[in-house]
Amino acid sequence: MAEGTPGKAVLRVRRGALNEPVRYDDFEVPFEEGLSVLDALRWIRVNLDSTLAIRYSCINANACKTCMALVNGQVEYTCIAKLSPAIMTVEPLPKRPLIRDLVTDTVPDEEKL
Repeated sequence: MAEGTPGKAVLRVRRGALNEPVRYDDFEVPFEEGLSVLDALRWIRVNLDSTLAIRYSCINANACKTCMALVNGQVEYTCIAKLSPAIMTVEPLPKRPLIRDLVTDTVPDEEKL
């Protein structure tokens, strides 16, 4: 993977909704040791692109497991996955119905009305 500039990381984020062409947007974000991918995604929403659709609830509802995504091809909790000073690819979960960007339908089929 390519290195970012000093003090920077690059997140390559899959964008789009169901039945739309897939595209990837690159976002340069500040890098510090210890930051998570979720920290970077939240920074993108506040500072670069408020339309980026992400899901997390650990900060607001003290719940877990809603921030799952593919990080460099591996299923990860974005709140635990460490940001690195390289290009990191973030994509929605592969086996769940896509809603938009990184948001997928995570409700089990047996719990849907």
